[in-house]
Amino acid sequence: MLVRVDRVRVLELGRLLASVASSIEVDYYLDPDLYPPPGASRRDIASYFLVMVAMDHRLSRPGRPYEAVVDGKLYHGADLLYKLGLKRFIEDPGFFEAKRLAKVTPRDVVEWLSVKTDIRVVRPPDPEVRAELLRDLGVKLLELFNGDPYSIVVESRGYLKSGGGGGFINMLKVFKAYQDPVEKKAYLLAKFLERRGVLQVVDQYNKEVPVDNHLVRIAVRTGIVEVDDETLEAIAARLEFDEDRDAMLRLATRMAYKEVARYGGIDPFILDDILWSFGRRCCTRDNPTCRSSCRVECSKMRGCNGGCVLAQACAAYGNPRLMVSEHNFTETYWY
Repeated sequence: MLVRVDRVRVLELGRLLASVASSIEVDYYLDPDLYPPPGASRRDIASYFLVMVAMDHRLSRPGRPYEAVVDGKLYHGADLLYKLGLKRFIEDPGFFEAKRLAKVTPRDVVEWLSVKTDIRVVRPPDPEVRAELLRDLGVKLLELFNGDPYSIVVESRGYLKSGGGGGFINMLKVFKAYQDPVEKKAYLLAKFLERRGVLQVVDQYNKEVPVDNHLVRIAVRTGIVEVDDETLEAIAARLEFDEDRDAMLRLATRMAYKEVARYGGIDPFILDDILWSFGRRCCTRDNPTCRSSCRVECSKMRGCNGGCVLAQACAAYGNPRLMVSEHNFTETYWY
């Protein structure tokens, strides 16, 4: 597998996204349907997000979308996960304590994160894996951090990474849920906690975008990340990637976006906001805006204005061969 960062296209995309970033409204994760209220303690906020991000992976599977109506509103994917997470946080806050987490069973996960609809019961996939990740959190919080997740923030002293394996991101690697070699969940957790005022990041230069399938798809389509013909064909054919090829592709993507952020003068966490929303609402896997018409969701985030706002910096816009869906790496808890 060959993969490289195209720094000419990186520069073009960085300059283009700079104008987009200037108009974006920063999300401080205060949505009362999804996140703890502003008055919640730092410890409770740290507990909530540590648990929820640990399970935030691969919620929808082919033919089995994780979506349901709750309290009269339709929620999909991560939004449904956090909606049900907040309900548990309000109704049973003790669930997020380390002693309870250490005893979580697959049945607990199914009962908590399932919704009965008129057609079927919506359940999260791999409840055994999610329960194992939560038990691992609970046991290690008790053994290493006196059961207090906020102590990870305190001990990090605000550093994401520091010498000798220190820093918030490195400390999280003791937990199985946060051992992705590309550190997607770890950086997502850091972003949540920084926005909520729990983590004050000292080493801003160590910020990275939390790379998932949406960000990889955009990177390959725009051409900031180039892959060899065999890999491109594998992506187009939806062939299953293994762990090594997934990590190589996502690490290159992370490197590319680091440069995009630098050229555009954009905080990497803000860049992630833009890219994740753009991938979910505009540059979608099966029906990107440039190949159809401007959808309401894309228009609301200013992703299309007489066409895709990234068209002039996108390789796939002029080369349909690059308009691939996304690489297939389903059976993972990394992201």
